[in-house]
Amino acid sequence: MLYWLTALSDGGDFFNLFRYITFRAGGAFMTALIFGFLFGRPLIDVLRRRQGKGQPIRSDGPEGHFTKAGTPTMGGLLIVGALATSTLLWARLDNGFIWLILFVTLSFALIGFADDYAKVSKQNVKGVPGKLRLALGILIAGIAGYWAATMHPEALTNQLALPVFKDTLIYLGILFVPFAVVVIVGSANAVNLTDGLDGLAIMPVMIAAGTLGIIAYAVGRVDFTEYLDVHYVPGTGEILVFTAALFGGGLGFLWYNAPPAAVFMGDTGSL
Repeated sequence: MLYWLTALSDGGDFFNLFRYITFRAGGAFMTALIFGFLFGRPLIDVLRRRQGKGQPIRSDGPEGHFTKAGTPTMGGLLIVGALATSTLLWARLDNGFIWLILFVTLSFALIGFADDYAKVSKQNVKGVPGKLRLALGILIAGIAGYWAATMHPEALTNQLALPVFKDTLIYLGILFVPFAVVVIVGSANAVNLTDGLDGLAIMPVMIAAGTLGIIAYAVGRVDFTEYLDVHYVPGTGEILVFTAALFGGGLGFLWYNAPPAAVFMGDTGSL
């Protein structure tokens, strides 16, 4: 949204800074981080009042988990709120990749929220049936995969690039969407499975987000792709703004999730 301020620029003033992805990525990081610090404690207080007993603990889980009884869940709302607000504020809203990533993120967060709500309201560890969650995840990932295929240059459509091997392209054809489904659903559930100890899930998410942002930024710049001899994909550089917001939101959440955790991420954040 703030990118539109570039219309006020004469080319050498402050507003010209908003043209630069790196500047907006830094702004997205700081905005998400401050969002987490400002709204983290109030959100935890609300969740504690509304949830009462907090997240139910599995009876067959590790004994150490029983000491966490009463800790509120749905802390992923803080991450998602910081991420969405910061991205909408700092990213270019005419970039299709931004809307694609937001669609996947918010859709999976909604599934996770429904699961968390079912667990807390019924004090049952099962929540939303696993098959329903998987089916919804596959549907969302399928839409995202098809959407992504329509945004690539014709020369790269339905192809998989392997940056390590530089000029190598693997043509997937009709298997592109199923491949995207496996990657998206698999990644979401991998984070969900990782979430079990204070601060455990958010750290690899932040590391992966930082790595993805750097790669996306490099692939989205003509000069970098020519130097690195990798394929140029216009528009992907804007993903750095999203990943910077995710990194900042993750740090803000980690402030409250580090041992001993004041709030759990829940499926709202881990999906």
